[in-house]
Amino acid sequence: MKNQPCVEFLQWCLPQLGYQWKGFRKVRKQVCKRIKHRFSDLRLSTYPEYRDYLAFHETEWNELDALCYVTISRFYRDRQVFDILQTEILPMLADRAIKTGTGELRCWSAGCCAGEEPYTVKMLWEERLAAEYESRIALQIIATDTNTALLERAKHGVYPEGSLKELAGDVISKAFIKKDRDYVLKKQFKTGITFAAQDIRRDLPEGEFDLVLCRNLVFTYFRDDLQSEMVSRIGRKLKPEGLLVIGAHESLPAEQAILFPYRAYPCIFQQ
Repeated sequence: MKNQPCVEFLQWCLPQLGYQWKGFRKVRKQVCKRIKHRFSDLRLSTYPEYRDYLAFHETEWNELDALCYVTISRFYRDRQVFDILQTEILPMLADRAIKTGTGELRCWSAGCCAGEEPYTVKMLWEERLAAEYESRIALQIIATDTNTALLERAKHGVYPEGSLKELAGDVISKAFIKKDRDYVLKKQFKTGITFAAQDIRRDLPEGEFDLVLCRNLVFTYFRDDLQSEMVSRIGRKLKPEGLLVIGAHESLPAEQAILFPYRAYPCIFQQ
């Protein structure tokens, strides 16, 4: 395995941060590169030196935790999931919210990165559902992440072309304005979305939700015991019969008995 010293370091430090090594195998280069840059900042040369530094500087663990953040995201990532959300899940939840008289459909995007996921949900709503439902119900999305720099990018809604590669051309033209080499999200696709800096390991947004998207975060990178804890915490944030969507290649802890598969969809679970 390439870069063995960094691999051994990650296998040592990740469990202490609440992560698991196997989730980082494919993204280790991204993390190792950041750590090497941190060496330069601290005038260190080797991983043993950095371990010693961590031993005597407790606050450095917070810096290391930030270096382990994975920034892979794009609009419409895992197309099949978003197709199901648009054609089945969102209409069902909207109808249910109308019947209960709540006046709003509440969605939480956990680990929203630079806003690609919550904005995709909003685009789905605007494209096919807003005309039918918006006079009777409002879509409210809370999007959380630990990375404040990415949250600022999300609020501005400016993206490189590569972030839009999964979107059809007509959707891009409806939702974005091209400016130089970037694409700027139109204002109507930003309404109803609130971004907040939160670490899901410590804080969860207020209230209950009809839909929670927690994809490619907890159930990829977190330690098994923390995954089990998070299932319980997320489950308590769901309204009765609310839905949780996880990553297409993720699974919930086998021993959990709070959330159950929704129909035949392997990454959608119901309270």
